[in-house]
Amino acid sequence: MSPENPHEQNPTPDSSGEQHRLMSTAWHEAGHAVMAMILGRVVEKLTICPAELQTGGSRLGACKMQKGRSRSASDKLEEDVLVLLSGMVGERQYTEQYCRQGAAQDLLTARRLLLKRAGTDHQAERLERRMLDKAEHLLSQRGHAEALRLIAEELLRKETISGRAVRHLFEQAAKV
Repeated sequence: MSPENPHEQNPTPDSSGEQHRLMSTAWHEAGHAVMAMILGRVVEKLTICPAELQTGGSRLGACKMQKGRSRSASDKLEEDVLVLLSGMVGERQYTEQYCRQGAAQDLLTARRLLLKRAGTDHQAERLERRMLDKAEHLLSQRGHAEALRLIAEELLRKETISGRAVRHLFEQAAKV
């Protein structure tokens, strides 16, 4: 209990764990969205509402992008991998460490894409490291880091936000 509010209850371990999961998920999904915006892709919707997948698994959040709607990509495979890795990079901005378990599906998909280009596991691993460094660099730039924070905070408030709201927050952060 805090002296300012004697009726305040200490959060239970479950509620603080749930809050941490929600915050991590918000930063993760914001990472995907900010990278998509950097690359000129159109975000339709962003959510931190969990859902069961048709494949039998589950997801904690989602960044839905319009298919085929982006600037002409000079390297579509690289852009796809950057968007995939940026969820984990965005989450690291909040947790200060990579959560490979939470990004397992993104990492698996990124590795599959990189193997198409690299040919061997070792080459794909090196390429993934370079792409991860590039995602870190792009998301740490001042306006992009601010967009990440604003979008994550909005997700925590509303759980689901439109692509229009994502674009507005991204543009607002660019003015900082």
